[in-house]
Amino acid sequence: MTPDLRLAGFAVATWLSALGCLYASARLGFALAGAAFVLAASGAVIFRRRPRGMAWIVIGLLLGAGCGAVATAARVLAKEAVPVGEGETVTADLIVRDDPRSLARSAGQPPTYLVAVEVVRVRDVRLNARGIVLGSHGAWRGLLPGQRLTTTGRLLPPRGGDLSAAVLSVREPPQPHGRPSWAQRAAGVLRDGLQRACEPLPDEAGGLLPGLVVGDTSRLDPGLEADFQATGMTHLNAVSGANVAIVLGVVLFVARRLRAGPVVAALVCAVALVGFVILARPSPSVVRAAAMGAIGLIGLAAGRPRAALPALAAGVAVLVIADPELAGDAGFALSVLATGGLLLLAPKWRDALRRRGWPVVAAEALAVPAAAQVACGPVVAGLSSSVSLVAVPANLLAVPAIAPATLLGIAAAVLSPVWPGGAEFVAWLGHWPATWLVWVAGFGARVPAGALPWPGGVTGAVLLGVITVALLVAARRAVVRRLVAVIALGGVLGALPVRILASGWPPPGWLVVACDVGQGDAVVLPAGDGRAVVVDAGPEPTAVDGCLRRLGIHHVVLFVVSHFHVDHIGGVAGVFRHREVGAVIAPDFAEPPAGRRAVAELARITDVGPGWTYATGGIRLTVIGPAELLSGTSSDANNNSLVIRAAVNGKTVLLPGDAETEEQHELLQKDVKADILKVAHHGSAYQEPAFVDAVDPAVALVSVGRDNDYGHPNGPLLDRLRRGGARVLRTDESGDVAAVATGRDLSVVARGI
Repeated sequence: MTPDLRLAGFAVATWLSALGCLYASARLGFALAGAAFVLAASGAVIFRRRPRGMAWIVIGLLLGAGCGAVATAARVLAKEAVPVGEGETVTADLIVRDDPRSLARSAGQPPTYLVAVEVVRVRDVRLNARGIVLGSHGAWRGLLPGQRLTTTGRLLPPRGGDLSAAVLSVREPPQPHGRPSWAQRAAGVLRDGLQRACEPLPDEAGGLLPGLVVGDTSRLDPGLEADFQATGMTHLNAVSGANVAIVLGVVLFVARRLRAGPVVAALVCAVALVGFVILARPSPSVVRAAAMGAIGLIGLAAGRPRAALPALAAGVAVLVIADPELAGDAGFALSVLATGGLLLLAPKWRDALRRRGWPVVAAEALAVPAAAQVACGPVVAGLSSSVSLVAVPANLLAVPAIAPATLLGIAAAVLSPVWPGGAEFVAWLGHWPATWLVWVAGFGARVPAGALPWPGGVTGAVLLGVITVALLVAARRAVVRRLVAVIALGGVLGALPVRILASGWPPPGWLVVACDVGQGDAVVLPAGDGRAVVVDAGPEPTAVDGCLRRLGIHHVVLFVVSHFHVDHIGGVAGVFRHREVGAVIAPDFAEPPAGRRAVAELARITDVGPGWTYATGGIRLTVIGPAELLSGTSSDANNNSLVIRAAVNGKTVLLPGDAETEEQHELLQKDVKADILKVAHHGSAYQEPAFVDAVDPAVALVSVGRDNDYGHPNGPLLDRLRRGGARVLRTDESGDVAAVATGRDLSVVARGI
């Protein structure tokens, strides 16, 4: 059956024009809208007597572009009219729009919560504009959507690409007024009850179950979250159109097994949808996902896919016009694409499997996740800069566990207010299928060459989208379908051995790797198969954990803290994540204290000084600085960094932490010559020229963050290193970088960004 695409062009044009106008001024947006409407009206007059199909499609595109542009321009105009001044401290009345979200933070740093709000009043001026609060007090975490409050904070410049007219940085707790709606309070009670029921469970499964049921990932293990992302299973942890469709699919299956008609099945699913929205909390993202799920019902429950696709297009257009900010929301794109895959691809694939003798349950179980994965693949590739080869197999393996885990989780949430003990038992039952999902994600994330590099951003998404559409169209012919299958299978079978046997990373014979952890340091020295010495951990856990995973490190024999600044210890939890850590050493200078406490919470710290040595797995470390603790310098913490000289397979590596000119001057009394230099302090200008000349490295590795605010690395310093004969590699330009032994010589390898 040919799909009804009459409204699809209108919806796509509305979406794209709204997206473009989010980054334009209101004046330009109105101008584009006017031009689109004039062209549409002219076309309608010209072709009214001799209608042509292509002409009316173009008119529909122009009308959609005009509607998207005018709706967005009106919101941008309201944003531009808000009288807020950057840097001012103001008191504002706000309404919470969505659940507070904890931002990624480094070890030792207090959490910051991002809260989407509606700004009602600022400085006694009534407004109707959107805003964002960055709240650093724990009281922001418990707020519910719809809650009215007053707060005082400092205004920051609004970001581009959205409709937020003000960003407010707040250190104090909010002052709530009144209570949220009954639906929000009911959702809060059920969600809290589900979390309590999951507390006795193992950390990974217990943190995953609330994510599967209601998208509550507050206790989700960061390592498990990374595994889900690597295997294309992230959609299971978020309330998206695909997630809602999975829940409704279970209800629909039960209704069909009970021989309910299309109307009854749709009504049952509608009731389940309302209940799920209340449980997941009726925030804008959940309501949006519910809308996508409801549209999917038109095709799945009513059995009318031709009516479902126009409904999806109309729903997209209405949602974008009502809230143009959705046009730039990746979650919205994934919801729409997943629902489109459910409507266009899943029924055909399910019916094709049934014609080949598959049972109904198996055919639907295979078709739904496969269709959602294929439809969402381009956006996921653009976001992650990779194409997962394990995504479809992982999602297929996950299918048997999703329904029982979700249903048991919902039952635990519903039971929690009236029977806490029963809720804990049901959650215990639900943790077994959740444990299966943990295993699938963990195994899939560790498959060699499980993800292939792919261009990121819009370019990568469009490229994969074109390829996907071309393959879907070509596969409609049996001969082409078989040819495509053979080519794809041959490509995978041919590429995988190459990727596994000669993956390129880690390079054979590597001596030291500087991890790409942003503006910070994390250096790895090999100490045997799967073993390493790690020096510093970067500013946040995920980056250093990913680097160690890529290197295949499962045992850190020694973790070295050069000093306790957050850009060196903020990611310490990532070093310890699923790894055995033998010992931890640090300088006898506990500044800043919060940094030392963050490391001490995970392991016992041994303070060491000059002369301390350590040997294991073919490497030998010697601490050569600081010779004595310095005070009164430009940065005492930097100038009291541990300085380590390492011997690795006949080559020397110098690791000076963030040592600046004062400590470098003291080090000139030592033997600092080395083959490989990890450039101090991210290549800052605070370098002693005589020290750089004395090291005289063949390779210089600079661990530095892209577009940092410090001017790192310093250009004259890099020029000096190059003039001395060093090959300079920067993590901001090349990703993870390694120095490699090639016989008696050295070479360098960059993993790439």
